[in-house]
Amino acid sequence: MIFAYGCANLLQSIAATRTRRCNSMQPSLLLRLCNQRVYLFGVGFQILGFTLAFFARRDLPLFLVQASVAAGLGVMALLGVAFLKWRLPRAEVALLALLGIGIGALVLSAKPGVAHRLTPAGFVVLLAVLVVIGVLGFFAARLHGAAGTASLGSLAGLAFGAAAVDSRVLAGAHHWSTVVTHPLLYLLFAHALLGQLLVGMAMQRGPITVAVAAMDAASTAPAAIIGLLLLGDQIRPGREWAAALGFGCTLAAVLGMARFARPQLAQVDSAPAHVSTAADVPAAAHMPAAAVVPAAVGAWVPVADSDLPEWVTQPVPLRMSAGHVTSPENGHRARPAA
Repeated sequence: MIFAYGCANLLQSIAATRTRRCNSMQPSLLLRLCNQRVYLFGVGFQILGFTLAFFARRDLPLFLVQASVAAGLGVMALLGVAFLKWRLPRAEVALLALLGIGIGALVLSAKPGVAHRLTPAGFVVLLAVLVVIGVLGFFAARLHGAAGTASLGSLAGLAFGAAAVDSRVLAGAHHWSTVVTHPLLYLLFAHALLGQLLVGMAMQRGPITVAVAAMDAASTAPAAIIGLLLLGDQIRPGREWAAALGFGCTLAAVLGMARFARPQLAQVDSAPAHVSTAADVPAAAHMPAAAVVPAAVGAWVPVADSDLPEWVTQPVPLRMSAGHVTSPENGHRARPAA
């Protein structure tokens, strides 16, 4: 489950940075994302992770399962280092180690058991949570930068946390017919779709690690508290200290990743159409071997030539025309990275 969620986060973040930015709550964003094969692969991994998590929630308390879902952030970071040449600072490496310690402590403290049934009042509360998250997401979609990333990521985490509560209750059913006909199943789908939309918008506004960390933090703590108070989740006698230590380490690691994360994914296609001043021409015309392209979050990150498409690395003679950089070969505006 942890590995599947890590792959899902990475693939979906790549697709989100390649998709036209959405500045409002538009469900059509999910349709645009689905036009990319990499996003569909990410959704496939997410469905796999959710399925495995569903079976895990049948016997394991939510504080362990949700913390393990948050550990997918560490898998995403390691996959980014292996395949996308991310560079993790020492602080993030230490936080990944802290995340592993936290998960280990939670494993030692969790006591297996089937969840209690949800009362009609609990169902109404979960339905109200769906409406509230949707309304807050409408206003959070207008935020930009780090504030928008953290806000939308946190709301997505609350939606996924509510879906985890739904699945914890459904996993205790004795027959599949009971699951299919239970109204909680369709509420689960609504929570998951809303969370998917919100996290896609969050990934377009800032560092991917910040979006995922905010989502994981918001989905872990509330779900764990609800599980302990209402669903009958239990801690092994005498190991309350391990549960507190593990949950604290996990939450601190996730929040720390959100605080110290650096922009990683760069998007060449988001380059501005022109260079606005003559002072910018030398920097664009004499780009060094370690070229620089605008990241999806508006920051500038180094990218090696081997990571760039051919049209970026090929030199193009430039001249100034009406304050813009143009190519004498075709008269079109040249991309600054060229």
